[in-house]
Amino acid sequence: MKKLSVLFFVLISSMSVQAQIEVGDAVLPKTVQFNGETLTINGYGLREKIFIDIYAGGLYLKQKSNNASAISKADETMAIKLHIVSGLMSRSKMAGALRTGFEKSTNGNLQPYKERIEKFISFIKDEIEVDQVYDIVYEKGKGSVIYKDGKEKGYITGLDFKEALFGIWLGDKPADKGLKKEMLGYY
Repeated sequence: MKKLSVLFFVLISSMSVQAQIEVGDAVLPKTVQFNGETLTINGYGLREKIFIDIYAGGLYLKQKSNNASAISKADETMAIKLHIVSGLMSRSKMAGALRTGFEKSTNGNLQPYKERIEKFISFIKDEIEVDQVYDIVYEKGKGSVIYKDGKEKGYITGLDFKEALFGIWLGDKPADKGLKKEMLGYY
């Protein structure tokens, strides 16, 4: 009986390890659930700045795809998970990075998005710390939702906003070209 218990423990432990992916100092799950839908990791990598890992990022979709434009435009539930791995990421740096990302993603045409961008950024109220996890999720029928450590902080409606938001990572001028490639499954 004792041998059976040990075997069961080893089997369960190996299954839980297989359900996760190590990305630098972070661990990302292979699947997540949002809006009652199961999403599978499409690709993952590290956002680096001057040789320093800032966060591990993963793109989660219902079906794998390497078509960045189609992903950004799709009206279906999807997520980008950001696991913070550096103390260099702060609330103000995240806000600045989002503003810059939106500007690049919209080719400087921020006017239709300005109020929604500021409202979205306002959902990140607390200082950012190492090992916090932010999920940026488009939930079909609801909008672009931001979760911090699994707790919803707020959402913005509009498929156009979602396209601009996901364009920060998947657009023609992404925040990190290498991370974009990795999120699309190219390693």
